[in-house]
Amino acid sequence: MARLIFGMNLSLDGYVDHESFAPDQDLFRHWIERVRGVTGSLYGRKLYEIMRYWDEDQADWGPDERAFARAWRVMSKWVVSRTLSEVGPNATLLSGDLATAVQALKAAQPGEIDVGGPVLAQALGEMGLIDEYRLYYHPVVLGSGRPFFVGALPRLKLVGSDRIGAEAIRLTYVPA
Repeated sequence: MARLIFGMNLSLDGYVDHESFAPDQDLFRHWIERVRGVTGSLYGRKLYEIMRYWDEDQADWGPDERAFARAWRVMSKWVVSRTLSEVGPNATLLSGDLATAVQALKAAQPGEIDVGGPVLAQALGEMGLIDEYRLYYHPVVLGSGRPFFVGALPRLKLVGSDRIGAEAIRLTYVPA
């Protein structure tokens, strides 16, 4: 049975943003290895559409960007959306009752499945389906934006912390 892991880069004040700050080289390589090692990713529509950037090679990419793109393209993806009618390569659109679909996905898959998107993670957390939260803090204060936790904060227990790269600290929690 798969475990659902919600992990994202975020600012010190708790916001996720894919344009205001980026991971350093060490953290980016960590994400490459993470994508290579997971069973797949479960995305909400918005983050899935942002991540589709990796479907097409860009002329200005270096070796790390190309490595991430290769890993992302072959990884299985499941997308939760009420508005999309189709998804890209190696992606499956989940339909029907969210809890039932995700429970079936967890039961059918081994390893870890990353959860992408704070709104989706909030819904899955409220259903008791998130097994672990990984918060990758960056030394940036944004003051506004999309929060990592979009609703009521779940009760969590700290199970680990480590530094990744020169600037990021990862805190790992499980539901308490």
